[in-house]
Amino acid sequence: MIQIDRLLETVVRRGASDLHLVVNKAPTIRLNTRLRELQTKVLEPEDTLSLMKSITPERIQQEYEEQGSGDFGFAYGEEARFRVAIFKQKGYCSLVLRRIPNKILSFEQIGLPDIVRQICRRPRGIFLVTGPTGSGKTTTLATMINYINENFDKHIITMEDPIEYYHPHKKSIVVQREIGQDVPNFAEGLRRALRQDPDVMLVGEMRDLATIAAAITSAETGHLVFGTLHTSGAASTINRVIDAFPTDQQEQVRVQLANNLIAVLSQCLCPRADADGMIAGYEFMYVTPSIQNLIRENKTFRIDSDIQTGKRYGMQLLDDHLWHLLNAGKITQEEAIDKCKNPGGMVDRLRRAGVDAELNDQLLEAEAEEAAAAPPAPAPAAPAAMSPAERAAQIAANRARMQRAPR
Repeated sequence: MIQIDRLLETVVRRGASDLHLVVNKAPTIRLNTRLRELQTKVLEPEDTLSLMKSITPERIQQEYEEQGSGDFGFAYGEEARFRVAIFKQKGYCSLVLRRIPNKILSFEQIGLPDIVRQICRRPRGIFLVTGPTGSGKTTTLATMINYINENFDKHIITMEDPIEYYHPHKKSIVVQREIGQDVPNFAEGLRRALRQDPDVMLVGEMRDLATIAAAITSAETGHLVFGTLHTSGAASTINRVIDAFPTDQQEQVRVQLANNLIAVLSQCLCPRADADGMIAGYEFMYVTPSIQNLIRENKTFRIDSDIQTGKRYGMQLLDDHLWHLLNAGKITQEEAIDKCKNPGGMVDRLRRAGVDAELNDQLLEAEAEEAAAAPPAPAPAAPAAMSPAERAAQIAANRARMQRAPR
């Protein structure tokens, strides 16, 4: 029989992110986004069932029998923690184990923008970290919570499904509640947390209307709220939040979000080209008064333009950051094209820089040709000329202001 300890040791030793255990296939790890089979026997139905029972709590085994799946976390000694998903497929038991390193990384190690430190000092508001599954959202949030824990005396309440990174009490008090064990769901956890004297709240996943509404209300009532969404890009994140609400509530939600959203950090993970391991690509939007107005007026399609001109706030588009990583030799052309929001635009940018991007994809080639043929962005419109009456009124107002000014 294959022992789970040996498999977990292999995952930790090789620095893999995931372990897949499926019937009729050898145990498989995900290493730098690629699946790699281990040189062991092919798993039989009794193998996966035995491996599942060796690590799964009784309550999760009961949930698995009743609902066909279950999720939990467990510690593998001092080496790492694992988030485990067990599920049935074709009547057999399958497992996916995601490795959660015990060591929390610093801002510099994961490359977060410097302004994120300042946001962690905010007394209220909502900060969203977004991206696809496996993009490092949990690691980013753990770094932020750890920074607050080490530097400020706050009461931090997290709601997670399951708990992944453990945070010991340092300068702050850190209360970690697990969905299904300590509290039934995220919305209930947020509602109860308002009675528990919190300063900071973390929502592991804003997956439904009730949770999103409770997170916005928590920020509105004077708390700093961190949350995650499975969206790509700042503008699509705002649309996703607003579209979760019924049509007759969306206007009110736009105002609430504009007044309480601090920033959106959207990220993806890419295998490094210059070394082993992974590197994150970021899109960062800080909510300025201009972006607040765009949210209120339902003009999120113009947010990308504000991000491009907001470099002094640390803002950047994902495609621009991936282009920077590519020029620095940290990722490959293929990764930059695969992970960017506008693949055709990235190919066109490569060709304009004199790099021959070889494509075997007709759709991507068509997108690149369309991007190359697109007209340049229009210049800002000149201010409209004043009518004679408006000009006379402005002169009169200026004259009156000058007469009131102290001499």
